[in-house]
Amino acid sequence: MALDDTLSAQTVKSEAQSLTTVAMTIPVLPANAGSVTSIPKSQDGHYWAEARVNDASVKFLVDTGATIVALTPSDALRLGVDADELKYDRLVTTAMGKTEAAVVKLRSVHIGQTEVRDVEAIVIREGLSTSLLGMSYLGRLSGFEATRTALILKP
Repeated sequence: MALDDTLSAQTVKSEAQSLTTVAMTIPVLPANAGSVTSIPKSQDGHYWAEARVNDASVKFLVDTGATIVALTPSDALRLGVDADELKYDRLVTTAMGKTEAAVVKLRSVHIGQTEVRDVEAIVIREGLSTSLLGMSYLGRLSGFEATRTALILKP
């Protein structure tokens, strides 16, 4: 994948992982209209989102501290991205240490009735056990709200 966009360094932090990575600087459109989506809080205290990404299913840990959506290589493969063929030209730091990442763009991410198109993401070569739903998705919504029992996504 060739990158013609300007890249800027961002810091991504979460309870699950701590990543230093890059985000593409591109114009973005707001989330498509739909009804609010409620993601129930799991017994482990986290919000786990079942998403439809590029017509495939991906389970994300919602991470409001992550600047960008981060995918595991196995989730990338499920999306039709051959992780071995990507250009891993970004150095990131995970809880497991330093590794490389490749920048990708997700055509569409649906969670419930909420859809966001052209979502910035990275594929982490190693050290990430669960894909993270970060602010490159959440920041495109009109809002989101964490309650004691659920995370409410507002398109």
